[in-house]
Amino acid sequence: MDDFTFSTTKTIINEVGSAPRLAQICADHGARSVLVVTDPGIIKVGLLEPVLAGFSASSLAVTVFSEVEADPADTTVMNAVAHARDHKVDLVVGFGGGSSMDVAKVVALLAIDGCSQSLTDIYGVGNAKGQRLPLIQVPTTAGTGSEVTPIAIITTGKTTKSGVVSPLLLPDVALLDANLTLGLPPHVTAATGIDAMVHAIEAYTSRVRKNPLSDTLAREALRLLSTHIVTAVHDGSNVAARSGMLLGALLAGQAFANAPVAAVQALAYPLGGHFHFPHGLSNALVLPYVLRFNASVAA
Repeated sequence: MDDFTFSTTKTIINEVGSAPRLAQICADHGARSVLVVTDPGIIKVGLLEPVLAGFSASSLAVTVFSEVEADPADTTVMNAVAHARDHKVDLVVGFGGGSSMDVAKVVALLAIDGCSQSLTDIYGVGNAKGQRLPLIQVPTTAGTGSEVTPIAIITTGKTTKSGVVSPLLLPDVALLDANLTLGLPPHVTAATGIDAMVHAIEAYTSRVRKNPLSDTLAREALRLLSTHIVTAVHDGSNVAARSGMLLGALLAGQAFANAPVAAVQALAYPLGGHFHFPHGLSNALVLPYVLRFNASVAA
């Protein structure tokens, strides 16, 4: 067996109804002033209200940056960093889909006192240096697995994206609460679910850093996702299906964070950059062709 290293988020909490405890979890990590990074849709549907009520009942200060868009732009990231600095936050929460969680990761890096790096300095693999603020991720979709990956994707132009890849981006806590996903529309459930399935498929068929742990996680992720995706799409209020999807997406994220994805994701990102398809739909469009191309080698 080849030697390998496996890294992931330090603490994973998988508990239905746990989101209102977020303030206590932040306090347990030494926070006094917390930034929640999210998107306008989360605010509109009221998902954050029970969470903020928990902060109101605590001694913690909390501020919300809710301007994250799909495929978040570099300007959005820097606005969030400025917001964090202005409020002197000492812990960052990503609350939402992959976009909000990716922005939260970069904010945790760039908003810490003494950071001398710019956003452009940290693009690429291993370029982020130093320390970051404590980081907690709360996914409200079952797809990207960003709560357990060391990656953030940022839009840098009309048709271009850049990635930040660093162990510093691995969060301290991933908090899974299936109740947060009950209101997801069917098309979002399907697209994000396919994204997670592609993560698992490509991690399992990877020839780079593939290892027994990543294989085990990828197989279990596929089992959970394939078992629950149809029910979650057609019966969005099914808590068991939603829980299975959330955990499956997390396991797939752990797998591909350690045994990297390949051609499907590589082809899907330009599609998304040029045509602004949902990332899961881009994956679905190219997956059959990549599997067919790789079949003879992967068999």
